[in-house]
Amino acid sequence: MRLDKYLATVGLGTRSEVKKLLRKKSVSVDGEVITDGKFQLDPAISQVMVGQKVLIYQNYYYYMLNKPKGVVSATTDKVERTVLDLLVEPASNQKLFPVGRLDKDTTGLLLLTNDGALSHELLSPKKHVAKTYVAQIAGIVTPTTCEIFASSMTLKNGEKTKPAKLKILTVDEAHERSVIEITITEGKYHQVKRMFAAVGMKVLELKRLQMGSLKLDPKLKRGDYRPLSKQELAKLRHEGL
Repeated sequence: MRLDKYLATVGLGTRSEVKKLLRKKSVSVDGEVITDGKFQLDPAISQVMVGQKVLIYQNYYYYMLNKPKGVVSATTDKVERTVLDLLVEPASNQKLFPVGRLDKDTTGLLLLTNDGALSHELLSPKKHVAKTYVAQIAGIVTPTTCEIFASSMTLKNGEKTKPAKLKILTVDEAHERSVIEITITEGKYHQVKRMFAAVGMKVLELKRLQMGSLKLDPKLKRGDYRPLSKQELAKLRHEGL
């Protein structure tokens, strides 16, 4: 790996900022001061220092994103902005991808990583990793609706769902609006929207709050992201076992 790419990846700034750092002779590799950004090193073996600080290189990165509306859960798109367009260095250099997807108009928790193995395990149908959403519904959600969701309901195309836990938070009968919390253990296309459509209702707003043990940080504004804590990552890895 090139030294300038290594330094940018571990968060020491943009390529231009890294060049300035190298020109100041602040960077050493295995005890030798290096000023050439093209210098090749092995991140697994080489000891890189900036001043007296030893840098730690990670192979895998994990971020919690509070996804806003208007961006798609993809790495690239010829037309739409993607969740990766929200990132700045160093995260934008880490070859991240979203774990699963949220619709363009859905907000909330989205995990970004470059760890394909963990992503595969968390999305595996065999794992039944729970996902919890809060939604505003056009229609009156009743205890009977909750019972229907708790059984294996049939969508309009004949596809069956696994039981889902539906909780009524508020009901505005005058305006025929409900706010609910729903937990599902599978990831069918537009699943929550299709489940409500099957009972004659429409999802107006949808926000994901939780995936497995990982809960959306209430301090994160829409469009913001942060690295997972060691505790959050350890719990996720346990769920992926």
